[in-house]
Amino acid sequence: MIANIVRPGNHTYGVLAYLFDKGRANEHTDQHIVASWDDFIPDPGPRDSPGHKQRLGQLANALDLRVEQAGDKAPEGHVWHCSIRAAPQDRTLTDAEWATITRRVLHATGIAPDGDPDGCRWVAVRHAEDHIHIVATKVRGDLRPPRNWNDYHRAMTELTAIEEDFGLTRVVRGPQAAAGTSAVKRSTRAEEEKAKRQGHDKTARERLRHTVRTALSHAKDLDEFFNLLADAGLQVETRTLPSGDLQGYKVALPDDGPPIWFSGSSLATDLSLPQIRQRLAAAEALPTAASSGRHRPSPWHVATAAAERIPHHLAHTDDGAVQAHLTVFGEVLYTLPAHAPASLQADLDRAAMAFEHAAHTRARADHQHARALRGALKAMRYQPADHTGLAMFLDAAILVVLAVQRRNTLHHHDRQVAAARQALTHLQAAYDLIAPASLAALAGRYPPDSTVHQYTRALHEVLPRHAEQILTENAWPALTATLAAAEAAGHNPATVLQQAAQRGPLDDARSASEVLVWRVQRLGDRHAPGPGARAAQGRDPRTRPTSQGGIGTPAVYAPSLSRTGRSR
Repeated sequence: MIANIVRPGNHTYGVLAYLFDKGRANEHTDQHIVASWDDFIPDPGPRDSPGHKQRLGQLANALDLRVEQAGDKAPEGHVWHCSIRAAPQDRTLTDAEWATITRRVLHATGIAPDGDPDGCRWVAVRHAEDHIHIVATKVRGDLRPPRNWNDYHRAMTELTAIEEDFGLTRVVRGPQAAAGTSAVKRSTRAEEEKAKRQGHDKTARERLRHTVRTALSHAKDLDEFFNLLADAGLQVETRTLPSGDLQGYKVALPDDGPPIWFSGSSLATDLSLPQIRQRLAAAEALPTAASSGRHRPSPWHVATAAAERIPHHLAHTDDGAVQAHLTVFGEVLYTLPAHAPASLQADLDRAAMAFEHAAHTRARADHQHARALRGALKAMRYQPADHTGLAMFLDAAILVVLAVQRRNTLHHHDRQVAAARQALTHLQAAYDLIAPASLAALAGRYPPDSTVHQYTRALHEVLPRHAEQILTENAWPALTATLAAAEAAGHNPATVLQQAAQRGPLDDARSASEVLVWRVQRLGDRHAPGPGARAAQGRDPRTRPTSQGGIGTPAVYAPSLSRTGRSR
């Protein structure tokens, strides 16, 4: 829950008239009092109800009674106005529950302490499902002002206890809030109402932020970044210092009437010009496949491998490094729609937008980290993804978002948890659209029965707990074809199968064989060991089946992340 205590005023009737009115965009519905200092006070009801103005005047006069009695001793700005809003994912509270919450907040802030007959006069008005407004006049029954110093922090402290008692979403407050607050700047209420009037599902700020992030994910330098913004139809202005150096930039939508400008930092803290410069500078120093004469692996394979390591970084590196990895991962998500079939683009767009709310915090990213993923992002412009490469990356991306969701859950960052769930929903939908065709194409290269029998024995040796399940899954033919391709490239099937299994648990996967397909395919793309190395592997006891049926490959990174909650 969030409390908002507005600047004091002196016009009690005006505040009440707004609360019982229809709102700026007819958003106020069923306006009514849920609690007051006097249970017999008349409820003005909605604006168009008979006798509304008369009852509204009676209520204002009753609230102002002690103010009039105090005369010159009444405090300047005697109207105390506090709104309390529940989180979007919370259940709808009853009027009785809102009444209890109101009284607890009034007691905590000193406006109307429990059991004090001289407490200030107040009324709580509800005109929407998710919030209430409390209006009080700051003169007590003894005609003194209330002791409501530091009322905002006292209200927020009480709301923390209320969230616990009512089973509501816990909002991070205090010293931890800076690390758990999204860097994304929220739209104002006026912006939201304007978007509704114009028939847009996103505000101007949100639409601009999406376009700026997309351009940044594709840009190789600052000039190209501004060109991409202009190509997308935005109005762009830059500020320069007397020295001629660039100081900042701002953008506006082309169809918004007179331009309403937003600076980069007003869209999100990480979209300020200095932050963008740091990210582009980190990318400029990296080589690309196009600039190198030697063979490099597919950037989609490199991106997938780098993404698989992000859950490990979340648990074992500092905040600056974590934010660097999540920042570039978010940039990759913003590039995916440009590489994907049209049927996937809407889900991938929504996944990218949801992830920025789930992952970006006020921690300053150290962009020298995440070099592998940033290098892969830079190389993607030279090698578009095929369906298999995209499905492979989406498989790893789902694990990244799951890890981010769990990290936010541990820190009680409930809004980021909800955003991560949204990102997961859209990533899973995109994966389910693209993966079946790629798996079917692989299954079409089904190897001979004798080879399949060989892989079946290897499967029982390497993964005895999962073998029977995998053999009955629809993706088993695709896995055998992938193992055959890896063997043809010079890899030992049992070894590469074990290496794939060690990249993450399979217990919670809907299809363990699908997970192994993408991992084996990527591992098979690596340079195969020579005959001498394969012979050494055969002599090394660490690469033989263990008592649990595993083959030890200590050089292979094996993150310990469960897929709990994944809908695959």
